[in-house]
Amino acid sequence: MDLTTAYLGLTLRSPLVASASPVTSRLDRLRMVEDAGVGAVVLPSLFEEQVRQQELADLELTERHEHAWGEAQSYLPGGPDVDLGGTAPYLRHVERAAAALEIPVIASLNGSTPGGWTGIARSMETAGAAAIELNVYAVPGRTSLTGAEVEARHLDIVGDVVAAVSVPVAVKLSPYFSSTAAVAAAIVEAGASGLVLFNRFVQPDVDVEALTVHPYPTLSTRDEGRLARTWIALLHGRLGVASLAATTGVETAEDVAADLLAGADVVMSASALLRHGPGYAVDLTAGLQAWAERKGFASLDAVRGALAVGVDADGDRVERAGYVAALAQARAVYGDLTVES
Repeated sequence: MDLTTAYLGLTLRSPLVASASPVTSRLDRLRMVEDAGVGAVVLPSLFEEQVRQQELADLELTERHEHAWGEAQSYLPGGPDVDLGGTAPYLRHVERAAAALEIPVIASLNGSTPGGWTGIARSMETAGAAAIELNVYAVPGRTSLTGAEVEARHLDIVGDVVAAVSVPVAVKLSPYFSSTAAVAAAIVEAGASGLVLFNRFVQPDVDVEALTVHPYPTLSTRDEGRLARTWIALLHGRLGVASLAATTGVETAEDVAADLLAGADVVMSASALLRHGPGYAVDLTAGLQAWAERKGFASLDAVRGALAVGVDADGDRVERAGYVAALAQARAVYGDLTVES
């Protein structure tokens, strides 16, 4: 079966994409996942904090010489000659990856507040990025911050990035909105060419012996993939031409197939490639091919969205019915869950 697919208006040789992780942080590993058959790669994120820190460093360097003699103005550091600190190595990585690989290279930009830092997306495009993945990572910690304000912030950031570049922009979302489907539609309306579902929040843990709180990053598990599939199945066919990418919980070829059946245009994997190595993409791709042949699918188009919620269906009712059915199944497995009167 031909695995060629479209994502963000780009033509990919495979629906399997290596998402942002240490695997995509080095050129040798990028070549390995390309050789293993992925359709595209997403580089690790450049963070808003890195961009702002560089802006402050540039300002300090300029102000240090602002009272110099007019005849010496050429002494001031020019843009191309200034080491951009955190941003310059990232842009060099984009440039080298784009030059070395034949598959599309997608740069990633991570931030949480509106501002001029989003303009760095233009530099990513200039460096050779075929698209930008915008990761809006924001955990509202203030009790005074409303859901509407959080959503407006997302739309502001998306609008800034989309306005800065001519390449397509995909937005990586959290699943924790009060109305995820409405936010997804609004982000597409704001100019995003696709959505990546979903971001994983890094949840801290408590060390009861050291009496400290510390970050506790973990690799995803297969069970986590069900959340993305739920929403992709609901959004498939409802967002116009916008692409949908499934991420998190992609461990096996069966997971890739399940995401495609739900309606994903591409399926992204990071944890599996970290666990098993970049070459594991070969197994995922071959497994997908074998599954499709076994099930009699002649094309990816026949697979994609085969189990999605129909566009004419009432999504609320479908989800409610699924919830009730799950409780009924639980009752059959674990016994009657009703409370005795």
